[in-house]
Amino acid sequence: MRNIAFLPAILILLFFSVSCNQETKITADMVLTNGQVYTVNKSMPNAEAVAVKDGKILFVGSNAEVEKYIGDSTEKIDCKGQFVMPGFIEGHGHIHGLGSSLINLNLMDVKNWDEIVAMVAEAVKKAKPGDWIVGRGWHQEKWNTAPSKNYLGYPYHEELDKVSPENPVILSHASGHSLYVNALALNLSGITSSTPNPKGGDIVKDKNGVLVGVLEETAQNLVLVAYSDWESKKSEEEQKQKWIESLHLAEQECLRFGVTSFQDAGSSFQQVAGMQELAKKNKLDIRHWLMVRETNAALRNNANVFPIINEGNSHLTVKAVKVSLDGALGSYGAWMLEPYADRTGWMGQNTFNMDSLKAIADFCWKNNLQLCVHAIGDKANRETINIFSEQIKNEKTKDHRWRVEHAQHVNPAEIPRFKEWNVIASMQSVHCTSDAPFVLKRLGAERAASGAYMWRAFMDAGVVVTNGTDVPVERINPFDCYYAAVTRKLSNGETFYPGQKMTREEGIYSYTMANAFAAFQDKELGSLEVGKWADIIILDKNLVTCKEEDIKQTKVITTIVGGKQKYHQK
Repeated sequence: MRNIAFLPAILILLFFSVSCNQETKITADMVLTNGQVYTVNKSMPNAEAVAVKDGKILFVGSNAEVEKYIGDSTEKIDCKGQFVMPGFIEGHGHIHGLGSSLINLNLMDVKNWDEIVAMVAEAVKKAKPGDWIVGRGWHQEKWNTAPSKNYLGYPYHEELDKVSPENPVILSHASGHSLYVNALALNLSGITSSTPNPKGGDIVKDKNGVLVGVLEETAQNLVLVAYSDWESKKSEEEQKQKWIESLHLAEQECLRFGVTSFQDAGSSFQQVAGMQELAKKNKLDIRHWLMVRETNAALRNNANVFPIINEGNSHLTVKAVKVSLDGALGSYGAWMLEPYADRTGWMGQNTFNMDSLKAIADFCWKNNLQLCVHAIGDKANRETINIFSEQIKNEKTKDHRWRVEHAQHVNPAEIPRFKEWNVIASMQSVHCTSDAPFVLKRLGAERAASGAYMWRAFMDAGVVVTNGTDVPVERINPFDCYYAAVTRKLSNGETFYPGQKMTREEGIYSYTMANAFAAFQDKELGSLEVGKWADIIILDKNLVTCKEEDIKQTKVITTIVGGKQKYHQK
């Protein structure tokens, strides 16, 4: 009887012994060792090793401690002292635009108008008569020489007409806020010198009323309708496969640069449906967070689409709406409180009906959707905050995480209002150094100094500042963007108002945790912590300690998404 009495105690001890042994025998799917691990976790910012199980982070700590998670089937990655950090989150870009830029004419590196004409001429040789020649990336302010015949820096369309008389040409400005077209494209669109400007747009004509060939802001739609008609003649399957190909190319470009998540600033419901189909089949290589860009009526008619949360193993989320209230500074579209310094009387474009924006804000608030408004000029930023505040004031404790996309040129009075209403400043550091050469020309010194790219002022006021490239407006390369954030140095060596710089740590945070927070994904992404997705990159330089001039030379060695290697440097 005494032996039987002891039996329960023995069984309990045996149970706990087995449980403890099982705990220590958890085997990781992947282990990274010997790394300079920068976690972006304030409670443990640095480590040597990371263990991964079922796509998520199992352990972060020392090389010695991680040994217990290594089994026969564990994939072991020796980081060899390289820098390890969370994957970059592209905080504002255009995934479909990136894909399109990879299959059409890429004009980002052209040095002048003559090079563009030559590229179009080559494309015409490969095209059938009637095919549209499509490209993107030109910026007249960045050419090394101005065209001999120009208006506001824009060349006239005659040179394109000579090389492409039978093919309509449509070339998008780097910002996406204006188009350059040839005479055939104008004719097919029914545009003449007497065509009135649409609301929020400008058919650019010189002082004599002659068409230049440039369509700004909403005037672009006049040609895009004709282009869409041509595209629609292709079979549905042909259009779909072309889109899938471009999306795949865009994802591969992201992985090459260590971007593991992408916040897309403007997808249609059709594109959302396509992405959801791919997500359900596990055919997306990075994580996508989409802002839907549709009319007020379309949003209400398709309200049942929202929300899509973590579809396809957390590769697709759709719970935000995008509206563009103005244009870009480079194309004179940013909506300003005062006229441009280099265009007399011109104050930019209000590109979206204000009553419609108020209605969309009401729709988003009632449906718990994030509202993300493109506002570049100081007038656009003021009007956006005004509309946001009307919704937020009745429920100030609601965690809404509404965003101003760009927040690029603000009146200083707006900065405390961002904080007051808990509005996120979704910014793109690389725009600062890319646009700086013409900012003073457009705004003058006073407005540039007090309101252009005010990251430090926003952060000091307690505003969440995120980061991204606005690709394909700029390249997807996060190292260029990070360099701009922490140096504000221009290509000529000058520094653009250095008092607004970020620290190295702030720059990384803005590209990881801040972006995750801005998408309600800070519990899942943005730092290397136990329980979060194992989205990890290995770099050949330490972004916290390397020399400034080395930042832009940084290369990605390995990109891991959900515990799987998706890219490795050859």
